[in-house]
Amino acid sequence: MSAAAVIVWAAALVALAVVVRRGRPALRAAALQTGTSLRTVLPTLALALPAAGFLTVLVPDRFAAALFGAETGLAGHLLATLVGAVLPGGPFVSFPVVLALWQSGAGTAQMVTLISAWSVLAVHRLVVWEGPLLGWRFAALRLVASLPLPLASGLAAEAILALLPPGTVGR
Repeated sequence: MSAAAVIVWAAALVALAVVVRRGRPALRAAALQTGTSLRTVLPTLALALPAAGFLTVLVPDRFAAALFGAETGLAGHLLATLVGAVLPGGPFVSFPVVLALWQSGAGTAQMVTLISAWSVLAVHRLVVWEGPLLGWRFAALRLVASLPLPLASGLAAEAILALLPPGTVGR
């Protein structure tokens, strides 16, 4: 079990202990909320995780490595920024795609760039939510101000990876 999983389990157990101390009504409410969340998320996970496995097999190694490999340098980061910015959907779409690319030869730092672009730039979210709700002037300002962030995070990841022993961050 990874350190992140241990931390999440520990936090869940602490939260459970707090809820149990609050009594049966709180425990019942927490159980109902947990059931609702599981019914919402599990069907999506049941589709997303096999999709990631299928994508890993379907994406040719040379394809991912040629576009986003560790050796692609700035060009790989810029392409990862573009792809991340236009990758639609939530984490159940984007993370399986990133996993498939990563397992098919994409560089770790380039995938940091892609996820950062998906998180920060998200053109689909800008068009559907941000522009219509907050105004196009605000949306344009936020987008332009955020443009350097994915590239900065990917280049920072590259610098950090250079300091770590080989194999520290792996697939």
